[in-house]
Amino acid sequence: MSERKQYKRYLVTSALPYANGPVHIGHLAGVYVPADIYVRFLRMNDEDVVFIGGSDEHGVPITIKALQQGVSPQQIVDKYHGMIKKSFEEFGISFDIYSRTSNKVHHETASAFFRKLYDAGQFIEKVSLQYFDEANNQFLADRYIIGTCPKCGYDNAYGDQCEKCGSSLNATDLINPRSVLSGNQPVMKETRHWFLPLDQYEQWLKEWILEGHKDDWKPNVYGQCKSWLDGGLQPRAVTRDLDWGVKVPIDGVEGKVLYVWFDAPIGYISATKELTPDWEKYWKDPETKMVHFIGKDNIVFHCIIFPAMLKAEGTFILPDNVPANEFLNLESDKISTSRNWAVWLHEYLLQFPGKQDVLRYVLTSNAPETKDNDFTWKDFQAKNNNELVAIFGNFINRTLVLTQKYFDCLVPQMNGLTDYDLQTIDEMKTFPGRIASSLQHYRFREGLSETMNLARLGNKYLTDNEPWKKFATDPERVGTILNIALQICAELAILSEPFLPFSAARIRSMFNLPAMKWKDAEKGTWLAPGHQLGNPELLFEKIEDAAIEMQIQKLHETKIANETQPTPLKPAKEMIEYDDFARMDIRVATILEAERVPKTKKLMKLKVDTGLDQRTLVAGIAGHYEPEQVIGKQVCILANLAPKNLKGFTSQGMILMAENPNGKLFFVTPGEGAINGADVK
Repeated sequence: MSERKQYKRYLVTSALPYANGPVHIGHLAGVYVPADIYVRFLRMNDEDVVFIGGSDEHGVPITIKALQQGVSPQQIVDKYHGMIKKSFEEFGISFDIYSRTSNKVHHETASAFFRKLYDAGQFIEKVSLQYFDEANNQFLADRYIIGTCPKCGYDNAYGDQCEKCGSSLNATDLINPRSVLSGNQPVMKETRHWFLPLDQYEQWLKEWILEGHKDDWKPNVYGQCKSWLDGGLQPRAVTRDLDWGVKVPIDGVEGKVLYVWFDAPIGYISATKELTPDWEKYWKDPETKMVHFIGKDNIVFHCIIFPAMLKAEGTFILPDNVPANEFLNLESDKISTSRNWAVWLHEYLLQFPGKQDVLRYVLTSNAPETKDNDFTWKDFQAKNNNELVAIFGNFINRTLVLTQKYFDCLVPQMNGLTDYDLQTIDEMKTFPGRIASSLQHYRFREGLSETMNLARLGNKYLTDNEPWKKFATDPERVGTILNIALQICAELAILSEPFLPFSAARIRSMFNLPAMKWKDAEKGTWLAPGHQLGNPELLFEKIEDAAIEMQIQKLHETKIANETQPTPLKPAKEMIEYDDFARMDIRVATILEAERVPKTKKLMKLKVDTGLDQRTLVAGIAGHYEPEQVIGKQVCILANLAPKNLKGFTSQGMILMAENPNGKLFFVTPGEGAINGADVK
């Protein structure tokens, strides 16, 4: 392995998943599969490496779920930590330890980390105003406050983000904020917190990242960091008012915990302490290379905030690389746990038993390394049937079948090499170096593609030489052909191990080979003449249409359920006086003419008879009605609304509409006996 710098050991971490739900394919593609590939590759090169994982068990999402289900936060994290850990084990993510942040060792480690910075005067203490629920006598974290998004008007936006438009928010941005706990409007109350002064580390971070890692960090990672640094850093709170989490270790301070963004990355340290008494050599020796595998939503925390924490503490090494991936979508839609729009790992393992490597292959071949990518079930099926079965598995199987048929599962002699044989052997020897280079530079999709190219080389070699046609007249030549094909199979058993560990183990079993190292692949030949091979077995199986249609139908049902889910009612508006209402002139009117407004999807131009006059209204109803459906309808309109120009037409009034739980608009009609121009009171 040649790298920019040689290291004595490696510390590889993967983002700690929130223990408030199971793991889905977006997590796997973005973090855990690439991390596992990298670690397996390092181990095959006899590197000293520890692979650290664990559950993030603190934070408001967990307390929110506990509140919703009427259980304790500990019950929530116990359930999902167990589920996540079991899924990772069955899927083959080869952690050296999978820990959890509710462990005693983590609470002790995080407390000591905070206390060291606190004692050294590294924090800023501030008193600020924060929302407070008087009915529950509790300060409200951002996720405990909902209200109307100021950017898109969504009525159930959280205090930190609107899930409908994706905008980042502050709780004070919300219109008509209300407490999740009581439903009441919260009040502002003073509270005291401690802040990490990121602005004091801004110049150092610019030098470390923008100058030191310009050439070796991925463009998406470097670009996001540069954007944050160019915008200027601000002090960030490291504590919050909450009962669930690592208690703030300051005498006399009650009801406050370490903010989860501060506490969670320390989980990497505490898990390493739990794994080995020699943990400090992985965290404090400059000869250790630290690599964080994360998704793009964690870039800032692992590239700016956590390094600033480590720098402030003073004794830890800094990450060498943070090869973050972008997001994986599902069937052209953003994966969403709240909408159940996901492929959950624990369900996949039950529905596709023994097919861990199929999912690993599909997620790696379509990895969102440079941009968001899309997972579809049809593509999953095609990659299995047309690539794993037809190329990789087919080459392994037919080579073994032919050897069994002609040489009783014994490796034949290699004699009289042709130019084509020599060319194939020479090309085969280039793959270990090419794939290693891809993995060293975190280009896992490229590395997998090269591995498949080796299988393609073997298939082409067999097809071109047609040993099945030559055996009757030249068995010695067939022996050479199959010997070379078998050597390619053995090389595939080595080089596919990081990507397809279950399949690589099966190949070794069929070939009676021990576990091998990466350097073994560079030899070119491993199977001596006369080596006893096992019986051939199918490495991969075709996935039928019925299995895929079942998954597509499941997603379709999820989408229908999401679309028909009732929209929460909007909260009541502020009180008004009768005089305010009396100023509105609401009249009965009849629609005389209707036509769509050109170049718009929602607007319809209407001519109405108000009894007093005939006027034009422009209404946003074209997505709900056709023009011919509304002509002749008697409706209610706000007649004294100031005129407004809409797409070149002057609208003189507004039609009153009601909305059902699914967003469908309906006319507010006056009922029988009403005449045009009648007052609506």
